[in-house]
Amino acid sequence: MSRERAGLLNQLASKLPEGLLVDAAWLKAQGYSTQLQHLYVKSGWLEQPSRSVFRRPRGVLSWQQVVISLQTILDYSPLVVGGRTALELQGYAHYLAQSTTTVHLYGPKAPPAWVQKLPLQVKFVYHNDRRLFKNEPVTMGLGSLKWNMDTGEARDVTGLRGGDTTELTWGQWDWPLTLSTPERAIFELLDELPNHETFEQVDALFGGLDNLRPARLQKLLKDCESVKVKRLFFYFSDRHKHPWLKRLKKEDVDLGSGKRMLVKGGVLDPTYHITVPGDLNGVR
Repeated sequence: MSRERAGLLNQLASKLPEGLLVDAAWLKAQGYSTQLQHLYVKSGWLEQPSRSVFRRPRGVLSWQQVVISLQTILDYSPLVVGGRTALELQGYAHYLAQSTTTVHLYGPKAPPAWVQKLPLQVKFVYHNDRRLFKNEPVTMGLGSLKWNMDTGEARDVTGLRGGDTTELTWGQWDWPLTLSTPERAIFELLDELPNHETFEQVDALFGGLDNLRPARLQKLLKDCESVKVKRLFFYFSDRHKHPWLKRLKKEDVDLGSGKRMLVKGGVLDPTYHITVPGDLNGVR
């Protein structure tokens, strides 16, 4: 191997942590020709889990590695794990499914098509969060790895947590996985009613949401573009009467006008003018 190629390989080792993914376009932009990409695969230094997708070998490919790669190296931030998946990861799985089979991703830019072709047992579902919220989630740098891949030095990430997202560390090197806070995730989940989630599951989940932050909820209610979601939020909040509800200023929230039929054959809730399942509406 020439000295130049050896230098490129060393450079790639510092920019691409073991197990994380990049695509052919990223490699080419970094100076690695198609010929060199094939050479690295042939030599075993890179593996190809799918066409035009590469990684340094590191165990079995996981969906977390895929998302972390999108959020960090491939710069799809502020793409975050949200909705049902974010709630599962933050301890609410006993109300929902016990295993992750679908990963809900929220952001202004859809992930590349190749994520659906990877050899994984999960399905990625993308949601354009600009349809639901008028402001970007405040990630405040959470989508960055804890080291600078250009300099090889650790980053100081203290004080970066906050806003509408939070961070879970994953893997041997504590890679940061950025996801919606429970406050934001519940709005994302409500948006899936009634076509992709059930009232019964959401109602059971709401029963455990007694530690939400009212200031964060108030901001999200202001930023939320969906009248349906805001009405559903207050409907379920009234049912469970958590302490944080008293600290919300409902009068400052635009709940729109008119009726919303969410359930065919359901009953009309007289407070929020949405149709809900009859058996659910009669139980408090």
